[in-house]
This record gives sequence, structure tokens and C-alpha cells, in this order.
Amino acid sequence: MARKIIIDTDPGQDDAVAILMALASPDDFDVLGIVAVAGNVTLAQNARNALKVVELSGRKDIAVYAGCERPMRRHLVTAEHVHGDTGLDGPDLPLPKLQLEAQHGVDFIIETLMSHEAGTVTLATLGPLTNVAMAMIKEPRITPRIQEIVMMGGGYFEGGNITPAAEFNIYVDPDAADVVLRSGVPIVIVPLDVTHMIQSTPERLQRIRALGNRAGDAVYKMLSFSERFDLAKYGSEGAPLHDPCVIAYMLKPELFKGRHINVVVETSSELTVGMTVADYWGVTGRVRNATYLRSGDAASFYALLTERLSRLP
Repeated sequence: MARKIIIDTDPGQDDAVAILMALASPDDFDVLGIVAVAGNVTLAQNARNALKVVELSGRKDIAVYAGCERPMRRHLVTAEHVHGDTGLDGPDLPLPKLQLEAQHGVDFIIETLMSHEAGTVTLATLGPLTNVAMAMIKEPRITPRIQEIVMMGGGYFEGGNITPAAEFNIYVDPDAADVVLRSGVPIVIVPLDVTHMIQSTPERLQRIRALGNRAGDAVYKMLSFSERFDLAKYGSEGAPLHDPCVIAYMLKPELFKGRHINVVVETSSELTVGMTVADYWGVTGRVRNATYLRSGDAASFYALLTERLSRLP
């Protein structure tokens, strides 16, 4: 039976690949909706990008909502230096014909969780956690109804990617991440520690390009654009691929290894704000609140991604 999910996202090239991977898997996922949040670029542009990606997938049955346009307590930090001015530079995707839903994304999350049986809807979060935290604050009754949150965010052994200590999604809205991590919901964290192992090497990108479909060509162009920043930064053979690891974990959790630990977010330090402090060795005695993934099988991940993308137009 297909798993009911809401995708919360700030597309971003890697977000786009994750969305395509999910929409290519209708037997595995019943995507109830996609909610945009401010992050990689502004909310309006992220929402437009989400519509573009849905159209690219051919799944015009998927509703897209716009959520929060800024973090809960802070000024918005964006990442055009990585993703380009549109947030989705690389392919020349047409302006979407699909329209955003009128309902606010936070209200959609609340309504969906309240109307479905408790414990049957998973949140797949690919960006800052503003929408999810605001939904929890606005309607606390949704929190125990969430089946699971699988989130791309954080880093510990690899450090950060927007500051030395912080990963971008958490850094943009650490207060929201703090709310979510204190919520008691079952959480799986897919951090930089994993995604830095899942590298889009030239050979892997060429296999995607060789699919010969629109989606494969667009993904090749997206990742060829966005990876230039990380290739220059890390000097590695390929760039990390972050958000699709969330979808891959839900499809094949056996590709990843980690442990159930305590994770807290720093919200006040000037040097380390947004840091996810992962008690991987259990030295604090704090309550374990998240399954923290530390490694992944890159070859099997790319085989899965390529196979799913091959199903699209």
C-alpha cells in the first residue's frame, strides 16, 4: 500500500530531483501535496519551481501550496550562490501552467493531518522546517498524528555547509528545527554526514542523461549546474546530493545506516547557531529523539534514482 506523504520543500535542484523521484514512485507514495517554503530562494520562486517540477514529472494531479515566506524569528538567508538566481538554474523549464492552490501551506498541513487517520501521514522535509513548526504551533493536535518526519538537515561529523558548524536547512530557521526536534514525533535525520557520501560523479550523471527522457535531461542539467559550487569547494570527484536521500531512505531504508540518538539544535550562539549537536556516542544522557543516519550506499542509491527517473516522461 502506498505511503501517504506530504513533501515540504524549497526547490533547489536537489529538491527537484527528490520530488521527481517521489512522483515516479506512485506504488510507493501517495503524495497528498507539495508545500513550498522560503529557503534556497524566496517563497514565490520556490513555489513556482515546485510547479515546474510537477509539470516536468507529468503528474498534474499533484497539488502545490505556498507556505511561510520567512523564518519564524529571523531574516531569511537564501542560497542563490549555489542554486542560481531562479533556484533551479541549469535546464530551461517553461513557466508552469499549473496554478498554486489558494490555501496556505501551513493550513493544508494541519487540515491533512487532522482529516487522515492518526499515524498514517509522513512529512518528507527537504528545506527549512518553518512550515512544519508553524503548523505544530498553530494546531498542537497534529503533532501526535504524524506518522514520521524524514528530514534532510543537519550535520555533525562533516560539520556544516553554510557556516563551519551549520547545515543550510537548519541554519535558515534553527528555531523551527528546535520546535520539531522537541515535538516527540518519530524523526529520521538525513544529514550532510550521509549526503556527502552520495556524490553525483560524471559517470553517474551520464547514466541519467542517457535515459533519453525529458526528466533525465533536466536532472543532468540541474545537477551539472548546482554541483559546480561543491566541486570547487570540496575538490571531490562528484558533488553531494542531499534531498533525494530522503526519498531513497523511504523507498529502501536498508541503503543507509545510523542509530537512534539525541539531537538538539543550537539557537543562540553567534558561532554555532543552527548546529545540530548529535549525541552519537550517548554521552549526555538526554532522551533519544531521532534516528540519525551516518552512512549510505552510493552505488545502490544512484541505481535506484536512475531507475525511478527512467519511469518519467
